[in-house]
Amino acid sequence: LNAPFKAVNPQGMVPALDTGEQVLIQSPAIIEWLEEKYPTPALLPAGADARARVRALAAIVGCDIHPINNRRILQTLRQQFGANEDAVNAWCGTWISAGFDAYEALLAADPQRGRFSFGDAPSLADVYLIPQVESARRFKVDMNRWPLISGIDQACAQLEAFQNAAPGAQPDA
Repeated sequence: LNAPFKAVNPQGMVPALDTGEQVLIQSPAIIEWLEEKYPTPALLPAGADARARVRALAAIVGCDIHPINNRRILQTLRQQFGANEDAVNAWCGTWISAGFDAYEALLAADPQRGRFSFGDAPSLADVYLIPQVESARRFKVDMNRWPLISGIDQACAQLEAFQNAAPGAQPDA
């Protein structure tokens, strides 16, 4: 990213949210701030056990899949190690698949799971999952392997908030 953006976020990475009082960086900090500032609808269910389950699902994506498939890692693979697009797609596919296998298994083991990752309303887990599903498509990962995740993606795609957040709905930056 360019120098003017580094003035907003010294890390030079997205996201960054200007609240008018401060600039927040890092997805977890922004999401938690939004949850605290605008608690309805809640992204976390009631109860410590349920919240831990949702946070664990979110962490599969936020800690184990996304960090090793983010833009700066992929740029390093291309520039420093000479990876072509097929190699980059294979790299991303490896980590997306490993994470989605675990996520799908946890979904399948939850007898109370609804249309979303947890229950019948979107949660923090879905906020993390859906962008990674979009990344899976971008890196040519066959989503047919994960029918439960694909169902959640379809359920979220029906919601205006997810439609508005989709990459295709964003203005060119």
